[in-house]
Amino acid sequence: MTTVQEDPSFAAELAAGEWVPAGPEPDARAAVEALRERRRQARRGPSEKATEQQRARGKLTVRERIALLFDDGEFTEIDGLRRHRASGFGLEDRRPYTDGVVTGWGPVHGRRVFVYAHDFRIFGGALGEAHAEKIHKLMDLAAAAGAPVVGLCDGAGARIQEGVSALAGYGGIFQRNVRNSGVIPQISVMLGPCAGGAAYSPALTDFVFMVRDTSQMFITGPDVIQSVTGETITHDALGGADVHATTSGVAAFVHDDEAECLEEVRYLLSLLPANNREQPPALPPADPADRPTDRLLDLVPADSRQSYDMREVIEEIVDDGDFTEVHERWAENLICGLARLGGQVTGIVANQPARLAGVLDIEASEKGARFVAMCDAFNIPLVTLVDVPGFLPGVDQEHGGIIRHGAKLLYAYCNATVPRIQVILRKAYGGAYIVMDSRSIGADLSFAWPANEIAVMGAEGAANVIFRREIAAADDPDRVRRLRVAQYREQLMHPYYAAERGLVDDVIEPGETRARLVEALAMLGAKSAALPSRKHGNQPQ
Repeated sequence: MTTVQEDPSFAAELAAGEWVPAGPEPDARAAVEALRERRRQARRGPSEKATEQQRARGKLTVRERIALLFDDGEFTEIDGLRRHRASGFGLEDRRPYTDGVVTGWGPVHGRRVFVYAHDFRIFGGALGEAHAEKIHKLMDLAAAAGAPVVGLCDGAGARIQEGVSALAGYGGIFQRNVRNSGVIPQISVMLGPCAGGAAYSPALTDFVFMVRDTSQMFITGPDVIQSVTGETITHDALGGADVHATTSGVAAFVHDDEAECLEEVRYLLSLLPANNREQPPALPPADPADRPTDRLLDLVPADSRQSYDMREVIEEIVDDGDFTEVHERWAENLICGLARLGGQVTGIVANQPARLAGVLDIEASEKGARFVAMCDAFNIPLVTLVDVPGFLPGVDQEHGGIIRHGAKLLYAYCNATVPRIQVILRKAYGGAYIVMDSRSIGADLSFAWPANEIAVMGAEGAANVIFRREIAAADDPDRVRRLRVAQYREQLMHPYYAAERGLVDDVIEPGETRARLVEALAMLGAKSAALPSRKHGNQPQ
């Protein structure tokens, strides 16, 4: 390439004083106006037609979503003028600003949150090299600032025209998802399609929100499935919000529209710390810490075989009855969620007797393990409400790996260093008693109600095993069985057996449950515990 100095014609013109600049003289005001026009182009998006098509799908535009997420729509954008530099397949003629993703930060309830938001109007939100680099930069900034990242996902996967460069872009996102895991909160909000490898980034984040009718997630779409397996299925039936909320467990929260969904994202962020070095944000409690909870006597039947809704128990105990349940419609026999006790954000894990009698199974174990690990990562204390008859028996459970899946929940509790309090409401049998954060695996405190039953198994089952021969040889087997059941219950299952051995710290009245929990959490607020020095544990898979 010839430089200005090497160009002889230019040098001659310059020496003769004949050269005149081709353009106008520099004008600062014109330059500023040109910048403003470029910014307006970036904010407008590609065209009115593309915006109309977005609305026709029942979806908001990317800027409307960002305005709903942040306080008063306050938002600082970066890389708004970024454009791709790819060529081929017509890309060189289509170089819109933002390259299909808007990145930046703003306040949510006054605290800084970073966001990247796909713009489906540009290349269908598909990820190319420049698009990915913007997200990489945003995630790195969030990690450096120690603030949450929210991804507003509405993209058609990798940009096919850019080939392997697009795939490498996803790799950079996945790497950062993992590196930031447990360091800053990461939330994925699915507001459109998410297919192929793109689905792995939301799966690596802490929480996934979905919107009915407009969002789908799957690795292989309906067309591919039909061509390979012959199965016919719609997009929603394959990977819609309700499927992931009830069957796969991918979606932690599902909402009917985008505005409601984004408002709940804002509320969830108000319960989480900015990073793993901070405590969750506390609020001055309006609900008295010593408020009696005598209503629990009526909510929980004394007969351990009768069902009840554990959610009503939780709402009676926590501040103002305000409970945010995670994965509400998946693995419903275990309840996990966030609430405040005495103004302190607390993770609640509870058996649900209204579903499968509250047993632990494969899905409940996975759900609980994930939630416990999240709370531990972000300094959220744990309260475990126990009413569990054991692990779910069955060939499907054993062959499905209940041993290794149940071990995940056990591992998560044993690995957790946050304050941990167990409350046994009625029964706690067998290995499930141990796994549900018993004193023996590191709970700081264990309380039990006066009618609790803690044992290897129920009295009937235990008597049938211990006195099997005696019962079989008796003239009146039913009478002998009843006597032996009563004997076992009296000797080993009375409410004070565990308390006498220090495995329960106190037997408390149901009416004082809230007050005791608030007091215990305050006492444990300065808890400091360290794990052994190691690279990381090898948790069950």
